Amino acid sequence: MTDTPASASAVDFIVRRDNLHECKSLRAQDPGAVDLQSGQVLMRIDNFAFTANNITYAAFGAAMSYWDFFAAPEGWGRIPVWGFGDVIRSNHEAVKPGERYYGYYPMSTHVVLQAARAGAAGFSDGAEQRKALHPVYNQYLRTATDPGYDAGREDQQMLLKPLFVTSFLIDDFLADNAFFGARAVLLSSASSKTAYGTAFQLARRGATGGRCEIIGLTSPGNVAFVQRLGCYDRVLSYDQIESIPADLPLAYVDMAGNAELRSTLHHRFGDSLKYSCAVGGTHWDALGGAGKLPGPRPTLFFAPAQIKKRAQDWGAAEFQRRLGAAWLQFLGASAAWMRVIHARGPAAVERVYLEVLEGRARPDEGHVLTLFE
Repeated sequence: MTDTPASASAVDFIVRRDNLHECKSLRAQDPGAVDLQSGQVLMRIDNFAFTANNITYAAFGAAMSYWDFFAAPEGWGRIPVWGFGDVIRSNHEAVKPGERYYGYYPMSTHVVLQAARAGAAGFSDGAEQRKALHPVYNQYLRTATDPGYDAGREDQQMLLKPLFVTSFLIDDFLADNAFFGARAVLLSSASSKTAYGTAFQLARRGATGGRCEIIGLTSPGNVAFVQRLGCYDRVLSYDQIESIPADLPLAYVDMAGNAELRSTLHHRFGDSLKYSCAVGGTHWDALGGAGKLPGPRPTLFFAPAQIKKRAQDWGAAEFQRRLGAAWLQFLGASAAWMRVIHARGPAAVERVYLEVLEGRARPDEGHVLTLFE
């Protein structure tokens, strides 16, 4: 927790929805002047993680309603991030000032949430604009009662846990569908943390049951790093795609969202491409529609749908047990390569934002930010 006073000035970091390079920090309402309505709580956003996943939220802001979580001036958006916040004031009897919560926040110093379904574990944001959005993003976990919380590992939780949940579900989805008959899984943006988590889970399946080969695609400068991660069977740069036999049955997990790359792969592999799974937009500036392509139609992966299915198949408690066990293994492995970088203040947040947006961030670093100076 930072030692920033609760009375510090409020700031929102916003970006142009139609031009993600245009961004600015905006003075927000004085926290002391906020008039809380019934059930509302005022949170100070202590710190948050920023990764390529947050660029995906912005790139798909309109298509997948990420802009709808937090209000912003017309034409602008507040990118959602995962982080920790502390309650400054509360108008809900079950949420007390001084409590700390992990959840989905805007890139801001403060936010007002509408506490609903509050209990020992935490609460949901019941604000009107969030009712139509998936509840997995609306949960705020009280750290004092969260069995998975470790105060010494807050950075890792912010940086990796949301991404790893997606990785866990992608691996589970592919296995649940017998990998659609593929003998290899091809992941673009293999240096991204979500791709790494997916490859990590795929590799844990071992040789039993005919595990698929795991092939990573990345930029030439990241090949050595991705190889060192130790969970890809083969790591190729984007200009080495033709070294993969065109008749190899493949499942493509698209972390990049690059339309040209997607077209290249579909035209090369055609019907050998057994499934085309669209996940992220790390190549946000090269996004494009699927159009008419050879092979299977690219299908957007929606993690909450697989959560719902497995909660029905296994029960919610068993789902959480399996996820928790996998997370602990992944957490231990990631400590060997990830360096956490902390930065404070609007200028630093803007610098990191543009680095990640423009693909200049190092894959072996994780950024934890705060807008407080």
